[in-house]
Amino acid sequence: MKVWVDDGTCRGHGMCLTLCPEVFSLTDDGYAEAISSDVPTEFEAATREAIACCPEQAIKEN
Repeated sequence: MKVWVDDGTCRGHGMCLTLCPEVFSLTDDGYAEAISSDVPTEFEAATREAIACCPEQAIKEN
């Protein structure tokens, strides 16, 4: 599974970081980013939850 955050859509709510801090972090500007585009298998369920819960639908799966 691969993910990325659309930085033009993200508004920095931080929901993804709350749900899966192993995959997401916040930039210095307060917006989300994927730490690595390749999601480790053990974090796929939490990543999918973050995708579903993103208020701006800014997280994309490749």
